[in-house]
Amino acid sequence: MGQWSSCLTNITNYVAIKLHRVALFLRPPGHPDRSMYLNSLAASLQERFRQRGITSDLDEAIELHRGALLLRPSGHSDRSTSLNNLALSLRDRFLQRGIMSDLDEAIERQRDALLLCSSGHPDRSTFLNNLALSLRDRFLQRGIMSDLDEAIERQRDALLLCSSGHPDRSTFLNNLALSLRDRFLQRGIMSDLDEAIERQRDALLLCSSGHPDRSTFLNNLALSLRDRFLQRGIMSDLDEAIEHHQGALLLCSSGHPDRSTFLNNLALSLRDRFLQRGIMSDLDEAIELHRAALELFPPHHSNRSASLNNLAISLQDRFRQRGIMSDLDEAIELNRAALLLRPPGHSERSISLNNLAGSLRERFLQRSIMSDLDETIELYRTALFLHPPGHSERSMSLNNLAVSLRDRFQQHGIMSDLDEAIELHRAVLERLPPHHSYRSMSLSNLAICLGDRFKQRGIMSDLDEAIEFHRTALLLRPPGHSERSMSLDNLAASLRNRFQQRCIMSDLDEAIALHRDALLLRPPGHSERSRSLNNLATSLQDRFRQQGIMSDLDEAIELHRAALELLPPYHSNQSLSLGNLALSLGYRFQQRGLQPDLDEAFSLYLRLSHLSHTASRTDLNVAKSWAASAHILNHDSALLAYETALKFLDQQVALLSYSSHHFNVIRDAVSSLATDAFSCSVRHGALTTAVELLEQGRGVFWTQLARFSTPLDELSGSGDTGMALAEEFKRLSFRLHNAFDQSTEDKSPQIRQLTMQWDDVVSRIRMLRGFSRFVLPPLFSDLQKAADHGPIIILNASQFGCDALIIHSTKDPVHVPLDTTQAEVSEFSSEFQSLVEQFGSSNHQLKLVGILRKLWDHFVHPIVQSLKESQVPPHSRIWWCPTAEFTLLPLHAAGPYEKNKDNLSNIYISSYTPTLATLIRARQQVSRDASSRHFVAIGQANPDRGKGLQCVAPELAVVAQYLAPVVSFTSLEDGDATVEGAIDALNRNQWLHFACHGMPNRTQPFESSFAMRDGPLMIKDIIRSNWQNPEFAFLSACHTTVGDEKSPDESIHLAAAIQFCGFRSVIGSMWSVDDDVARQVVSAFYRQLIQVDDSRKLDCTCAAVALHKALKSLRNKIPLEQQIVFVHIGV
Repeated sequence: MGQWSSCLTNITNYVAIKLHRVALFLRPPGHPDRSMYLNSLAASLQERFRQRGITSDLDEAIELHRGALLLRPSGHSDRSTSLNNLALSLRDRFLQRGIMSDLDEAIERQRDALLLCSSGHPDRSTFLNNLALSLRDRFLQRGIMSDLDEAIERQRDALLLCSSGHPDRSTFLNNLALSLRDRFLQRGIMSDLDEAIERQRDALLLCSSGHPDRSTFLNNLALSLRDRFLQRGIMSDLDEAIEHHQGALLLCSSGHPDRSTFLNNLALSLRDRFLQRGIMSDLDEAIELHRAALELFPPHHSNRSASLNNLAISLQDRFRQRGIMSDLDEAIELNRAALLLRPPGHSERSISLNNLAGSLRERFLQRSIMSDLDETIELYRTALFLHPPGHSERSMSLNNLAVSLRDRFQQHGIMSDLDEAIELHRAVLERLPPHHSYRSMSLSNLAICLGDRFKQRGIMSDLDEAIEFHRTALLLRPPGHSERSMSLDNLAASLRNRFQQRCIMSDLDEAIALHRDALLLRPPGHSERSRSLNNLATSLQDRFRQQGIMSDLDEAIELHRAALELLPPYHSNQSLSLGNLALSLGYRFQQRGLQPDLDEAFSLYLRLSHLSHTASRTDLNVAKSWAASAHILNHDSALLAYETALKFLDQQVALLSYSSHHFNVIRDAVSSLATDAFSCSVRHGALTTAVELLEQGRGVFWTQLARFSTPLDELSGSGDTGMALAEEFKRLSFRLHNAFDQSTEDKSPQIRQLTMQWDDVVSRIRMLRGFSRFVLPPLFSDLQKAADHGPIIILNASQFGCDALIIHSTKDPVHVPLDTTQAEVSEFSSEFQSLVEQFGSSNHQLKLVGILRKLWDHFVHPIVQSLKESQVPPHSRIWWCPTAEFTLLPLHAAGPYEKNKDNLSNIYISSYTPTLATLIRARQQVSRDASSRHFVAIGQANPDRGKGLQCVAPELAVVAQYLAPVVSFTSLEDGDATVEGAIDALNRNQWLHFACHGMPNRTQPFESSFAMRDGPLMIKDIIRSNWQNPEFAFLSACHTTVGDEKSPDESIHLAAAIQFCGFRSVIGSMWSVDDDVARQVVSAFYRQLIQVDDSRKLDCTCAAVALHKALKSLRNKIPLEQQIVFVHIGV
């Protein structure tokens, strides 16, 4: 019957519009009745719009109403009616499209209509009511309280004109009640809500059984009673609300147009009662009611998408209670279905984009799946695009995007995400007038982000501004405000941060008091109770550390326990909460020495080793705290803690797009983790584990890039499946490598999609027999192969001690204890760096010799003794693999520098390697076709910036003299030695010689560069080059092994970039090189290189020996610091 009725209505509308068009055609311009027929056609079009939602009908209706109004000038008896009709249509269009100018014009037209209706006019009460409705709409958009106050006054005026028995009295009572309820929601004045309930009761009394509005008024009264319950917590209000909702629903038989709405409202109230009493049947019934509402809408019904959303919300609620992921997954699918029903151009598409984004963010907060958060951000960006400047929902869209960007910052620490979030929040705040209802939320969100930025950059003005914003937000949320607890908590957190900087106890005491107030407003069952418990506990812990009052620490522990118990197993705050509790228990153990406290702390930390989702930045930080605590206390979980932390580190790095912009994030994540893990392993006698963990946590940026160049011969030869997977892996790796640093847009969806596909291919490869460890961190049995051609000496400096470990090709690693501390190594390194700055400007020979002797006595000599004991023959090759501060010291040049005593260079031939895996890769990359070798010498004597170099041309002439007869040789000089020319040459040659200025950048290491004619050839340019079987590079430039000052273990310098890009053998410099000395060294080196191999064919594995002999031949011709400036890296 309902479908038949709807069909009849559509036919009737269609016929009416046709007839009105004909009638209007018969009344051309100038006809006295034309305005009446314009109005009639407009009314029919407006009615069809309300039935079918065709916006073109509404646009035409507005133009027709405008036309009618023009035909009814001032004084016309129907002018007020035309003004009112135009205003109603403009309001309808505003409700559809959200264009504020339509609503503003509607209000002006309604004011004009009202002026034409003097006291006693029969339409005055109606026009007062219509104006009030539009003013209320504008308030809901802009939050200007004067609009709402005026709406209430107009509704009171309309009500005064409707005496008892007036047919509109119940409607006007209801409208006044709705506006009073709105004002209550803004100002929290209970008398407004109490009056709203009384007016709704009065309206209901006027609607006896059978009255067409009775179900609506029952519903509205129920909504207000629910509001009062939320304020006062009186269960009788909620119970009565549910009864009235049920009464309204009973009056809506099958087919009633409001049935789905009433089903929804009853469901919402049942959900409230569930939250109070915990009876799952209420929540289950709510879900069934939402399902029933959804069933009332056929697939393409205009309200189906809203119903899908409501059901999704209830399913999310049930997920939070029972933890059944299928509920949350279904909620997301329902939101996706809603979005499909709102295609591009649909007026409510932005709402569906926001709803889907919100549910995906919820799943991210539970599972920490980054693809969910990335999709959330992209959906919010799309929604924002649909809310251009001036749109009523733009502020909310800006806010949603900003909040999600902060979520991503919290995962990966990418500052561009946080900076963008702050700018978006500022844009929101600028749009909101002082008394707007959203202003407190906007102030709060901006303050939170400023606090985050303070923690990263330490700029006190950010923190001070955050505190002021939090104080302002709190003033806008007086007692009784639903968000007051959040503002109390946020202000407290910022005051705690300021205490940690300035140690003003009043800040900490105020923070604790505010946290207590917030906790009182978050009783058991409140979704934020766990957060409040944790925050109060953390502040009490701070006060304990400051004043030593044990009761503060005891209370903190109990609060942390309670916070942790409220979190489900996979909650994103789980690791933070257990980490805080473990830390507090550790403090108490230090005070009282009770073993159960220590045992409980480490049992909590052990949960991290079973983490099933991809680790977040918080997970990594807590794992690092575990490792540090276990190391200091010599707990038997220390090695597992380091293994877990390094696994988390690998996951974190893998989630970043491959950009130099993320290097700061990697640097912060790595810190001293690998070197501390090495030290811990050595202390436990686990020497092979020490090597594995050190490899896993050093050079992580290069390791990630190197995975894209993994050799695939074995995989391709394992069968058809292996061959197909190898091709797919190669294709995706090529695309990801080429994406390096191409965009500053972090986490672009294209990069994220490529990364997910790459991960999927890797997972499938690992399922193949024999490939279970494909691109996983190597085991010691693999790493030991690095020592096939000579021992590797790892020199490690950690806060827990300094050690050397010698790796032999067939024997177990040999530990050489070093009687020094990291602080002493750091001081020694600083002393040497200060001396390096004086090279070339003063007589420093004695100082240099003194440092090289110290280097020998404290570090190198004990290692040489061990090598001799291991029967490593004299003049053998050895490889140094230094960490931390050791990377800045010239280990290869150490010696006693006394007559009749050998320096290291007289005993062994030294090379360096940043990591063992790098050396192994270099040995595996053997050129198959020796005849295809090409050599390019690139020289730039007159760069874009910097002084000229006099010996570049003679140096290139020397290179040509030795190389041109034995290899395909090209020279690139001066005007040809541009950035583009160099990159082109790099792509086509296997052997390389650079003669130019080297420009290190110790704060932005990816911008370290070779100086070309037209600008810098930077590391990031080198990484993107498409090398063809590269073999050897001589970098005759200054500082080519000088990298990032804060993270030496990442080896971000020119020589490492060349090596990690595939060059098997590299010669670089540790400090400034004299121009003429470089020419002499280069001449001696290439002469020796060709003599080493009698066949006169170039062999890059002979480079170290050739450099050793060349420098030996120049020992009496060049200064000592220039004899030792060049080092060999690689095979």
